[in-house]
Parts: sequence; structure tokens; C-alpha cells
Amino acid sequence: QLQLVESGGGLVQPGGSLRLSCTASGSTLDYYVIGWFRQAPGKEREGVSCIPRDSGSTLYADSVKGRFTISRDNVKNTVYLQMNSLKPEDTAVYYCAATPKLFNICTFRVTVFGSWGQGTQVTVSS
Repeated sequence: QLQLVESGGGLVQPGGSLRLSCTASGSTLDYYVIGWFRQAPGKEREGVSCIPRDSGSTLYADSVKGRFTISRDNVKNTVYLQMNSLKPEDTAVYYCAATPKLFNICTFRVTVFGSWGQGTQVTVSS
């Protein structure tokens, strides 16, 4: 059974950068579409970015376009989220999630993703 573990979160000043990692065990990520989501206190979970199996048509939320980059290394069984020019409004718990259902299509529909990590906290503050 696929298990996901996020890492790389922390405290960073506005304008800074972080790289989140989502490492899988129990199965190979080759067969999964991977999404990054975030949830701030008092807010609903929202999609941040998504990468299909072939790393082709990635998806980004409007709020992070041009600042965040998603990538995958299937050899390392890991998906990355490079976050640059961070803003205080990026503060949230970040989750990665996986679905085998979509092949090469990305979505931010939470209910499509059956496997979730435990989350990693990102705090952007001076």
C-alpha cells in the first residue's frame, strides 16, 4: 500500500524559498498522479499544484503560478515542490496526495486522491 511522507517545511522570511519533498514507499510513484495541497487555519484544503504521470501538463493554482514549481523523480520515488518568493499568505500545512486513477490528467478535486501524507508546516513570517 502506498505511503507518502512530506518533508522540507519550516519557517522562512517573506521572499524566501523552500523545497518540499513527498517521498513514497510501498509502491512506485510511476503509476500515480501527485498533487500538493495546503490548508491554513480556519480555511478549506486547497490545491496548490499537480503533476501527471508523464510530468507533462502540470497544474498550478493561480496564487502560486510563477513562484512554485512541481517536479518528480521516479527513480527516487519522490515529488518536489520548489517554492520561491514566499508570502505570508502561503503559510499553511502542505500535504501531498496520490491517485492512480487519472493517468495523465491533473485535478485539484480532493476526493479523487486516495493516499495522503501527514503534512508539513510552512510558515512565512518576518
